[in-house]
Amino acid sequence: MEGALFEDKIFSIVPKTTHKERKEILSIIAGPLEHLLGLRQCTAIYEQVKSQCDSHLFMREVLRRLDVQPVVKTEDLENIPKKGPAVVIGNHPFGGIEGIILADTLRSCRPDVKIMANSLLNRIPQLRDLTIPVDPFSRSGSVRGNIGPMREALRWLKNGGMLLVFPAGEVSHLRLESLEVSDPVWSPTIGRIIRRARVPVLPVFFRGHNGPWFQAAGLIHPRLRTALLARQLIGMRGKAVSFDIGRLIPFRWLERYAGDAELMAYLRWRTYLLGHAARRKGRPIKAPIIAGFQKPQPLARAQDTALCRREIERLPVGQRLAQSGAQEVWQATAEQIPHVLLEIGRLREFSFRAASEGTGKSMDLDRFDAHYLHLFIWNAEAAEIVGAYRVGATDRILERHGRQGLYSSTLFDSRMELFRRLGPALELGRSFVRPEYQRSYSPLLLLWKGIGSFIARRPRYRTLFGPVSISRDYSDLSRHLIATTLLQHSQAKDLALMVKPRNPANLKPVRIRGCGHPPSQICFQDFKEVCSVIADVEFKHRDVPVLLRHYLNLGGQILAFNIDRNFGNAMDGLILVDLTQTDRKTLQRYLGAEGAAAFLSYHESESTNDSVGLIKAG
Repeated sequence: MEGALFEDKIFSIVPKTTHKERKEILSIIAGPLEHLLGLRQCTAIYEQVKSQCDSHLFMREVLRRLDVQPVVKTEDLENIPKKGPAVVIGNHPFGGIEGIILADTLRSCRPDVKIMANSLLNRIPQLRDLTIPVDPFSRSGSVRGNIGPMREALRWLKNGGMLLVFPAGEVSHLRLESLEVSDPVWSPTIGRIIRRARVPVLPVFFRGHNGPWFQAAGLIHPRLRTALLARQLIGMRGKAVSFDIGRLIPFRWLERYAGDAELMAYLRWRTYLLGHAARRKGRPIKAPIIAGFQKPQPLARAQDTALCRREIERLPVGQRLAQSGAQEVWQATAEQIPHVLLEIGRLREFSFRAASEGTGKSMDLDRFDAHYLHLFIWNAEAAEIVGAYRVGATDRILERHGRQGLYSSTLFDSRMELFRRLGPALELGRSFVRPEYQRSYSPLLLLWKGIGSFIARRPRYRTLFGPVSISRDYSDLSRHLIATTLLQHSQAKDLALMVKPRNPANLKPVRIRGCGHPPSQICFQDFKEVCSVIADVEFKHRDVPVLLRHYLNLGGQILAFNIDRNFGNAMDGLILVDLTQTDRKTLQRYLGAEGAAAFLSYHESESTNDSVGLIKAG
């Protein structure tokens, strides 16, 4: 056993079975060649660390001797499941060091990790308890020889273990058709293992790749790449290797792919998404270029607190819609709150600029503010506005001002038939919570309790609609994924035919480097999957915009998307919510139990009356 543990010549090109006399002759040629290929340097490092029998400590020592610095975000490490079966997949840009780094990282989080790896790795005794050796080369007998390892991998997963695989089977290399360095096609065998084991998958993406000489050698002959892998490993000495760990992908999002190749195309796409530029670093917030302004105007001065307080104190108590501690939600017309409205306009612009939106003007007020209602939170203790919403009742606005009286008409051309179909509705918009209050979800929740109270008092308004924006802070990829998924799953396609965006959003697929053309079969199962993807793509794992998620939780349906050139090129989705279709528990959260019951009873009776009218008419 001990003799086997310290077997030498692991990195020699001279087979152990070679006859003694021939071995002496070959060693004359092999010595310089092994030095050129980096095998002698690998042997020297191995001699220094071979006394370490524990596989994890052995890998740690190898990394220390090579002085390789793994670089991964702390929040990424939290994505590694601490227990339960899972397959970890990664791209293979270097051909060696990424396997050591990732196996070491995973073993630092949990002990039950095995790596399905090239059988050549099994020549290192210290790693044999860690590896499930496979033959990655397409040779006669490879398929039959890999049946045993495949069964072992399935047993390991069914017993709750974690399996690390590099589905490419060989190192990333220059692909002439795309003129980029990426993995070859990922093995469908790995897809078969995942589908049979029915386990979640954790994607990992390594940044970088081997240099131009390595790529040039591979163009001469693929085996030259394999021969140079040891030299590439030594060449990583003293370098930092950055990698990203994505969100765990539940199997329920994978089982819709009936074919192994389709599944691996999706998983490759999810892995290479992690290398998208949006995630690499925070994009600087650019000042919006609006209506000829190269720079935004300075913000207006804050309104006098005493004047704002006096206006609010004069409001009838019946216009207070909700309260939580010192924070109160009020409704008011523009005429009732001239100074408060100016402060709301200033804070709108301030808050929107913080999200790379805004008008570029000193305050965000327009002609619609004069005839819309304003719902706002007033913090009585701090004597300041916390957030606000603008509310327009379509039955009143259309009668007095026509379609041009609705703010949404500046973004979307909607036919009158749409409003006839909707009946009395409320257009919501220009919502904000000032940045210092955004650490908590409670201000938005309080605003919506105010909206709920408003509706409970006026139950005829069953439909809410309005533009919800996705700012330029989000990458083109994220905006495309959000928009296409919501339009694809919308159940209001008949109403969407009545809406035309004035400046349609470009929804062409965004290409991911390393994936060729976007997989046409990708179709997200639910919006939670989209949120997971966006968190993988965006800097600091930022999720889908909170207001959009809120509308979707109410049962919102997207009708169209428009680019607002007068608002920081934000992408606005026209969303529609039928509150009679909202989950009852969610409805009660905002309208209260009695308010929700009365609201639903009102519309049940309306529906009954309509049915009776139809019968009589018939």
